[in-house]
Amino acid sequence: MRLRALLETDALGLRLLGGQGELDRTVRGVMTTDLRDPSRYLSGGELVLTGLAWRRDASDSEPFVRILAGAGVAGLAAGEAELGDIPADLVEACDRHRLPLFAVHETVAFATITEHVVRQVSGERAGDLAAVVDRHRRLMTSGPAGGGPEVVLDLLTSDLDLRAWVLSPTGRQIAGAGAPLPGPLGATLAGHHLAATRTGRRGPHRAAVAGTTYSLFPIRNTGRGAVPAARDVRESVLSDWLLAVEADASDWPAARLDLLQGVTQLIAVERDRRDAARTVRRRLAQEVLELVQAGAAPAEIAARLRVAAPVLLPGLGVTPQWQVVVARVDWTATDAPGPAGVPGDIAGGPVAQALLEEILVDPAVSGPDSADRIAVAHTGEEAIALVPLPAVPAPLPETVDGPTDNADHTGSTGTPAASAAPKAGDAPGTGRAPEPGAAPGTGRTPGTDRAPAAAQDPALHADALLAAVRDPLSAGLADDGRLTLGVSAAVHSAEGLRGALEEARHARRVAAARPGRVCAAGHHELASHVLLLPFVPDDVRRAFTARLLDPLRDYDRRHRAELIETLEAFLDCDGSWTRCAARLHLHVNTLRYRVGRIEQLTGRDLSRLEDKLDFFLALRMS
Repeated sequence: MRLRALLETDALGLRLLGGQGELDRTVRGVMTTDLRDPSRYLSGGELVLTGLAWRRDASDSEPFVRILAGAGVAGLAAGEAELGDIPADLVEACDRHRLPLFAVHETVAFATITEHVVRQVSGERAGDLAAVVDRHRRLMTSGPAGGGPEVVLDLLTSDLDLRAWVLSPTGRQIAGAGAPLPGPLGATLAGHHLAATRTGRRGPHRAAVAGTTYSLFPIRNTGRGAVPAARDVRESVLSDWLLAVEADASDWPAARLDLLQGVTQLIAVERDRRDAARTVRRRLAQEVLELVQAGAAPAEIAARLRVAAPVLLPGLGVTPQWQVVVARVDWTATDAPGPAGVPGDIAGGPVAQALLEEILVDPAVSGPDSADRIAVAHTGEEAIALVPLPAVPAPLPETVDGPTDNADHTGSTGTPAASAAPKAGDAPGTGRAPEPGAAPGTGRTPGTDRAPAAAQDPALHADALLAAVRDPLSAGLADDGRLTLGVSAAVHSAEGLRGALEEARHARRVAAARPGRVCAAGHHELASHVLLLPFVPDDVRRAFTARLLDPLRDYDRRHRAELIETLEAFLDCDGSWTRCAARLHLHVNTLRYRVGRIEQLTGRDLSRLEDKLDFFLALRMS
């Protein structure tokens, strides 16, 4: 109950002496005391009743009020029976500490106030909990859909005045009551939750972001594919949903915590229903994958793809293109038992499968059904996604900018160029397939203006896939886990699917050779020097880069000469003196001096192609 409600109850005979702006404080209990220091009996939220027997002179009021304010009491009610009017020094002390102060009329017994507060607090708590639990129980028996997570969260808002959101492990909003969480905030909360879970701490976890406190409750998967509770937390940490509540649950009573735990169980049941829908898509992906790996005839694979297409892209009248994405989650091997006494060897395939299903969902799309177009199988330690892409229609032969040469836009098979593999250096696309209802290949709704050429490419791009999820996933992987991901080019026939699978696997191996907890590589990187560098032995790379770059780094440390920066800019400008000088804001003569110093320290000649190439590779490998 609120302090304001006490003031509005005439039978209590309370008169407000100070703290008008604090009357919305919540009263969680009541305590009567005349001790000079009652702090050891206070837990916060109490209405303190006192007869002022502790006060001997005016100097006693300040320390008494300071103790109450420090303990977080809701307010102070002083009786008038002993001294008549409440002393001014007590009123002033309460004003300084912003502690609401009430005068209790001499005809009102403290027992009357105590009984009223206890009855109200207990009754309200029992009433709101009973109402919510009863409604939740009816939700569970009202039908297969159960009303969805949004209905449960709406009840939390209406009955308990709590704003809450269900988030995926990457911070994408699954459900929410009221205004949606901004994407960056969801990712931040998910990162807090994953990091706290990895430490073994039990939820709820507390997170303070931009001055607002959130409590994070894990939502355990309770379905057929759930990890048993006794297993290593790493098997589920990257796939469990979480409930984010805008409140500090650290001071909640046990009954309210139990209620929220019950809410997470209800949402977990709803999640199990949603996950069951993924079974068909997973089976489709598994069947296609087995055919491809077994070397089945293209006609047989094509027939299976025709079955998959309407399931993954309903309503699409043309045969889609396909991309393959391969992901792997690796945990550092350890002989020590896991958190539950289980050896540290973790089955990576199912973890990568659940994670890849989440990564491939557009983070801007909320709702639990937004992964309906994703089919992911797992084999061994790998997860393999079969992603359909709407075919991009060929451009019109005439546009407002003039005639267009179709030869510049189609490949040898007549497939539009937008469907072909993007080349290194191309501007990245959205990284996601367009939403249903969008014009094929454009990501825009029909009837709108034509999208620019860059927006017409619906293909997935490795870097864009991980841009929104890298931070929370890094927190969940902690110091002993890695996620690596490879993306193939788009193919438009069954004949190309086997090559796409091998391309995605090779790209993932390139990503695995890079530093970092979360890494990805795309097919376009397999056609450049980047493909070769990760497979150079570490000791060879270190020796090569040290021989070329260490003299320059040592010189930079001693003289702050910026020779490394100059070398990078010079190579990036293809050896152009004027462009490099302009980029570095230097006079050309100064640039020539620096390049001469580089050549002198390394014994190389930057006018020779071989030496330029050596420097370029050394910088890339460093």
